[in-house]
Amino acid sequence: QVQLVESGGGSVQAGGSLRLSCVVSGYRYRNYCIGWFRQTPGKEREGVATIDDVGGTSYAESVKGRFTISQDNAKNTAYLQMNSLQPEDTAMYYCATDEHSGGYCATAVNFVGVADRWGQGIQVTVSS
Repeated sequence: QVQLVESGGGSVQAGGSLRLSCVVSGYRYRNYCIGWFRQTPGKEREGVATIDDVGGTSYAESVKGRFTISQDNAKNTAYLQMNSLQPEDTAMYYCATDEHSGGYCATAVNFVGVADRWGQGIQVTVSS
């Protein structure tokens, strides 16, 4: 059974940093795309970042230069390092996989439309 479990969220002041982690289990091979999307009440989900099976990455324009996605395949874990956080980054963040991609990733912008599974989400709150 596939599971994605996020951790590392919380509350920070503007300009601060957080690192989200996502432990993935249940896949036999690393032949899926993994990424993060976020959602705030009343708004559509927004793809944030993706990383493919060989480390290729994609970012939403709103987070480029501030967020970094990475992975440790030996630990089946993906990370989202978030720096220079702003109040508009406040959202529920979800780790998700596109398990039909063969390891390739759509762009972060398009990731929400192809994500198959996601975790329970974790709250990130940035105060001004």
